[in-house]
Amino acid sequence: MERTPLVELPAVLAQPQAQGEARYLLGVDGGATKTLAAVLDLDTGAVHLGHGGPSNEDAVGAEAAVAALLGAADEAIGDAGIVPAQLGSAVLAIAGTDTAAIAEHVRAARTDAWLVVNDVVAAWAIATGAGPGVAVISGTGSNVFGVGHDGRAWRAGGWGHLLGDEGSGYWLGLQSIRAALRDREASGPATALSDAVPEFFNAPSVEAVANLVYSKPLTKGEIAAFALETSSLAERGDAVARALYEQGAGELAAQIAAVITQSGLSGAFPVGLIGSAFKAGRVFLEPIARAIHELAPEASVALVEMAPVGGSLLLAARACGRGDLATADLVTMVDAAVAA
Repeated sequence: MERTPLVELPAVLAQPQAQGEARYLLGVDGGATKTLAAVLDLDTGAVHLGHGGPSNEDAVGAEAAVAALLGAADEAIGDAGIVPAQLGSAVLAIAGTDTAAIAEHVRAARTDAWLVVNDVVAAWAIATGAGPGVAVISGTGSNVFGVGHDGRAWRAGGWGHLLGDEGSGYWLGLQSIRAALRDREASGPATALSDAVPEFFNAPSVEAVANLVYSKPLTKGEIAAFALETSSLAERGDAVARALYEQGAGELAAQIAAVITQSGLSGAFPVGLIGSAFKAGRVFLEPIARAIHELAPEASVALVEMAPVGGSLLLAARACGRGDLATADLVTMVDAAVAA
């Protein structure tokens, strides 16, 4: 089988650009529930925000997604008191399985300089400062993306809850319910999950939770939320709960290994862990780090936190040659603006 990258970096993002003098950057984070845009004034450090509705094409369609993206962008641009022509660059990072249609609509409405990428690319920028390295996302869903020293990009995972999302909060929550059901029917080992599952979902029994999965149905977010209960039981010694986190870590580690190998990463590089599932702590982090270091002993594995729109701004800085934008400074500026 001929394997080509599932996610291609635009040329201006694949390699650092010559030093530029842009003052204003636009970054947009588009998701299934909301859109957040930010204009960063590099001279003053001010961050101007704009908000919009869902912009995941899979959820709302291309037309509504583009309207939300551009509406949020225009609000942020207006709040900054500038016009679009003053932007040094603009990067829109959006969730969804395919960004091609969105990119075409955005270019038609604005210019070719407005870049549209998958949101996993923005996560990579957060995890690595838009340099060689890997981003590992494990929230409600999961995805892994990395870029090698020569600009080669590779993605593994990200196929959604029906075909993938291994090692995600949803996957861990669903596997926990399955383990409780196996205990209930005596086809699997005993586990404290059997009591924790109905208590968490306010149901009279494990089998009643199974009915909720199909009849309510429980949302991905509701199922994913149970993963932290599983982690708590794992920390307290429940063998089944601990095994689920080991299995989830192994699934993610296999995807990380594919990204490292296919992107040509070697030596020292960062692997950033992003998402709510990593709140489980050492029961999840330790087996992932162990597996990574077996393949890449010099890799630095660390939790990374930044508002997702910050990744879009880092990409925008890279696109116009403002590599002097420090990630730590951006975290402070963006987090303060979002919290205000």
